[in-house]
Amino acid sequence: MGSTYSLSSAQTDEMAAGLISNGVRFLWVGHENSFRLKEACSGHELGLVVPWCDQMRVLRHSSVGGFLTHSGLSSTFEAGFFGVPMLTFPLAGDQFPNSKLVVEDWKVGWRLRKKLGVGNELITSREAIAKTVHKFMDINGSERRELSERSKRFQEIVKGATSSKGGSSDANLDAFIKDITQGHAH
Repeated sequence: MGSTYSLSSAQTDEMAAGLISNGVRFLWVGHENSFRLKEACSGHELGLVVPWCDQMRVLRHSSVGGFLTHSGLSSTFEAGFFGVPMLTFPLAGDQFPNSKLVVEDWKVGWRLRKKLGVGNELITSREAIAKTVHKFMDINGSERRELSERSKRFQEIVKGATSSKGGSSDANLDAFIKDITQGHAH
């Protein structure tokens, strides 16, 4: 869930219980919470908890069916680049508008986090997490098939913008550099 912001202990417990109870395999990168997460997930062979991973390497792997993300910009575009559908759980800052883009505008993900709890404490119940993750990972479900198809089309758009000479990212960077250099020339 990112390295700057983290889930509360209560939300971590709900997330772990929800993931374990739905029967879907998962990899959870815990950063500072890895010991607590390993404890919460111990005895359940469905999940693997690690303190760090190469996120790009994981996202490009063919067995990855989805990505639970805080919706940070880098994570969002990495998932998009590899065509991986996203479950968003924003915690702060730009993560909220990024989540909106993923869910409402691009339609390549669903929201897992529905609301803020009392005093800004996030609480999404284990039952809601289990139900949403199970449905999200049901590759035979019609909603999931549509989400996967949109994610693959989105992948083509992201790759086209970032990978080719003359793509929109390349053109925007060139324009930015030109604006800066012309501004200093005067």
